[in-house]
Amino acid sequence: MSGLIITLIVLALLIGGVVLIYNGLVQKRALVQNGWSDIEVQLKRRADLIPRLVDIVKGYAKHERDVFREVVEARNAALSAGADVRQRGAAEYKVAAQTPKLLALKEDYPELKSNPNFLDLQNELSETEDKIEMARRFYNGAVREMNIKVKSVPSNFVAGPFGFHVQPFFEIEPADYAAPDVSFD
Repeated sequence: MSGLIITLIVLALLIGGVVLIYNGLVQKRALVQNGWSDIEVQLKRRADLIPRLVDIVKGYAKHERDVFREVVEARNAALSAGADVRQRGAAEYKVAAQTPKLLALKEDYPELKSNPNFLDLQNELSETEDKIEMARRFYNGAVREMNIKVKSVPSNFVAGPFGFHVQPFFEIEPADYAAPDVSFD
């Protein structure tokens, strides 16, 4: 009889441990999903600001078609990259590399520097870039915690069977891309 009680206690402890580990993994996954959602909100905001900025600058810089085309193409590629974190990071890097070219046009068009709409959009874009960076840090921190939990013993024994996997980090500046060269000479 005492052997049965000990077996039931050990079994209850094992089940309790699995439940605690599972709940911890669910919490980590929710944080990763929340972090990615925050990133998507800010990337969408940036994507919405770019056409407005292009329209304002177009009025001043009619012969800068290549810059406008490159910025819009990068934006459209980022919007169509989908939810794959690695593809989205590479596409967003291209947006981040093209946007300064658009903002640099203000140096060639002094009247653009004083346009209040341009200045407001430039400030909004700068704030959005800061928010993207904060959201990226939160997401990557949540991914780090999730990945540690998925790879660590004993939670790795629960993670695999219940479908918890290592998540990719969101890298906007992959090492295989060179820093953008912004020059209008």
